[in-house]
Amino acid sequence: MSRHVTFTPPPHARAYPLRTARGEFAVVDTSVADGVEPKGVVLMLPGFTGSKEDFTLLHEPLAARGYRTVAVDGRGQHESDGPQDDESAYAQRELARDVLAQAEALGAPVHLVGHSLGGQIARAAVLLDHSPFASLTLIASGPAEISVSQQQRVKILRDALTVMTMAEVWAAIEAMGPPEEVGGPARGIGGQEQLRRRWLATKPAQLLATGRQLCTEPDRVAELAAVPLPFHVLSGERDDTWPVPVLDDMAVRLRAHRTVIVGAEHSPAADQPLPTAEALADFWDGILGEAA
Repeated sequence: MSRHVTFTPPPHARAYPLRTARGEFAVVDTSVADGVEPKGVVLMLPGFTGSKEDFTLLHEPLAARGYRTVAVDGRGQHESDGPQDDESAYAQRELARDVLAQAEALGAPVHLVGHSLGGQIARAAVLLDHSPFASLTLIASGPAEISVSQQQRVKILRDALTVMTMAEVWAAIEAMGPPEEVGGPARGIGGQEQLRRRWLATKPAQLLATGRQLCTEPDRVAELAAVPLPFHVLSGERDDTWPVPVLDDMAVRLRAHRTVIVGAEHSPAADQPLPTAEALADFWDGILGEAA
């Protein structure tokens, strides 16, 4: 659940449906800056109640460092279609298989980045097949279920979705307080109406299924640590979804590169985009250096 969203795409970005073997997925695709040597392709997965727009502020600085970035709406998120009521379509394995298809369509290997829920879906994809990926970065995404306080917020949201329409839930969230503090979508730099449109476009079954996943995810760090990929665990200096010490411990268990972004909380890409982009590019540059 990201804290801020910018809906205006960066210059030179293309928004289009990425065609894959598992259907079309809405993406924002930003090419490497003019005159900069291309270094790689990055696939970015958003979190719960989020969308591809959560990564908007990373595109330009990463393009300047030589990385093409492709942010995607997962199945049933925002502008990617999916079943309205069939929760089985959003089982974690199904979402992971979508990611493998997206990587194949982009031309693997790609650097895989997942924020929060997107990190756990990314992990599931890597555990199915790590061959399409050059690395895995988990942004504010922990080893198992979310914190008790966040589970309570997600339960409120899931309970509401079983008896109310998406429009009714949105109105209730606004009445309760800042949406991102009550299990709802983030603040939007582009305005509340754009957030409302994103919320209404997201399929209820997607939220119900992935909300359950966040509250029941098992610890699969040992499995992931056995995969021969470079790992990066990045977070803000405060996080109430997975406490920072939990993320520190996960990084040790993964033997992962670890970055803490000063001044950021659960959404470093939005809270502190430039330091986040620099940390990501430094990690990927280091992989290239080791391979040279």
